[in-house]
Amino acid sequence: MKVGTIFESSHAPLHLWLQAIFLMSSSKKGISTQQLKRTLGVAMKTAWFMGHRIREAMREGGFGPLGGNGMIVEADETYYGNKSGERAEVRPSTGKPYKNRTRISDKRAILGLIERGGKVRTFHVAQATKFNVAALVTENVHHESALMTDESRLYNGMDQVFASHGTATHSAGEYVRAGGIHSNTIESYFSVFKRGMRGVYQHCDEKHLHRYLAEFDFRHNNRVALGIGDVSRAANILSGAVGKRLTYQTTRSR
Repeated sequence: MKVGTIFESSHAPLHLWLQAIFLMSSSKKGISTQQLKRTLGVAMKTAWFMGHRIREAMREGGFGPLGGNGMIVEADETYYGNKSGERAEVRPSTGKPYKNRTRISDKRAILGLIERGGKVRTFHVAQATKFNVAALVTENVHHESALMTDESRLYNGMDQVFASHGTATHSAGEYVRAGGIHSNTIESYFSVFKRGMRGVYQHCDEKHLHRYLAEFDFRHNNRVALGIGDVSRAANILSGAVGKRLTYQTTRSR
């Protein structure tokens, strides 16, 4: 029964797995390893590994492009945490913050795509360059969609790929233009993601960032507004548990 699933080779009883799945699926901003440990009565290592296995079950497999004819897709990039191997937020010698702000190039870049009223898809990219961003946007958004972004040069030329490309000039204090041109939906999603990461998880190694993104994507794509409640959301995680074997060694190494 467990072979070939996220439960394979786990010593935790199945009822604890089901409880953990429900807790993670019903918490809007996630549940910390410490809280999972206390609630389930398991070791910290077990709770941490269970959390990552469940995030793996939340990850979507193959997927088609977002949007379509007459639909609007918003694209934006954000930055969260320092890249692995880069300098810390504070000086190790004093524990005090650096006087100069950390450069954007030292931050972990995240690209987000969201259908208005629909699903979201996020990517952790090594660098948010025009080449990387353009490739992901054109591959993951239906070309008959209307694309909405800010004024970033990363999206220059998108009007030649999509049905239309609307931009709001944030640097000039413009956040919504006539005709519903804005990227507020994806920015709101990033706000929920960052509040969850800072308030609940607090620390995330870069090698695990894609799994946390999958977790927040899953909850947004299986939200009440789309007719999916806590029980159905947990059932969808169970459906995604098959064929996603994840070992402790694999999790620790990447």
